[in-house]
Amino acid sequence: MNMTEEKIQNDIKITHGMAVIDASLRIHYVEAGSGDQTIVLLHGFPQTWWEWRFVIPNLVSAGFRVVVPDYRGAGDSWRPASGYDKRTMAADIYKLLKEHLKIDKPVIMAGHDIGLMVAYAYAQEYRDAVSHLIVIDAPLPGTKAFDKIRSDPRVWHFAFHTVRDLPELLIAGRERPYLQSFFNYRIFNVGAISNNDIEVFTTAYSAPGAIRAGLEVYRAFDQDVIDNREMLQKKGKLTIPVLAVGGDISTSGSIMKDMMHEVADDVIAVRIPNTAHWIVEENPDVFLSEVLKFLSLG
Repeated sequence: MNMTEEKIQNDIKITHGMAVIDASLRIHYVEAGSGDQTIVLLHGFPQTWWEWRFVIPNLVSAGFRVVVPDYRGAGDSWRPASGYDKRTMAADIYKLLKEHLKIDKPVIMAGHDIGLMVAYAYAQEYRDAVSHLIVIDAPLPGTKAFDKIRSDPRVWHFAFHTVRDLPELLIAGRERPYLQSFFNYRIFNVGAISNNDIEVFTTAYSAPGAIRAGLEVYRAFDQDVIDNREMLQKKGKLTIPVLAVGGDISTSGSIMKDMMHEVADDVIAVRIPNTAHWIVEENPDVFLSEVLKFLSLG
């Protein structure tokens, strides 16, 4: 295992690691804190673990052990040709936590955007391994809310990203302007994602195979719909506490409560002020306050 250490805000030390999942996949992750309770943070597209940079130090200060992976195909994780359905991606995270990090106690699982889909798949598949689920501003495949929003022109990228090969052709060499426009189209606090942050994400998605891998998570949506409906029919709704977080002016913000009630019994829904889609960066203080309140109740 290759590990390095660095410091982020408030002199919080983070450790980088690489977990061998199988012969074709290694998962990069960041770890911080040594609390008894572990919270796992899953990023979305087009981001990496760096999405959580404002949240990690405060969760550590609140007493949590924090694990922040780059999911399959993103950041410094490897980019296999397949396996981008969310059940497989959840299995990657399970192996990281159980086999590599040897975490035996149930974790708090949090996911934003694509990470929401992976976090839900994890909670459904590994019910005894999750104590709380936090889902942030995205439609969940297999729900009525997903079917409705999928045809909304404001989520044009759902259709574009599922086209085979053409998006890679159009984006190649133009990763920075594409990502910049992608962020700007769905943001309230335009100062939340700086030029340096754009550079971090651009570097990640300019790597060989990175855009292809990033788009594969969208191309797997039809399989995710099938998997989530089958799991819901087989296992029923989640019974753990669920926090459904929506942006104040986000396309997904207004659907989060009803959507999660489709798949979970115990749901608390909140809208974060002064945010659109990039909630944990646009208003990290209020987001964190709601998370800590939620965890104190469960």
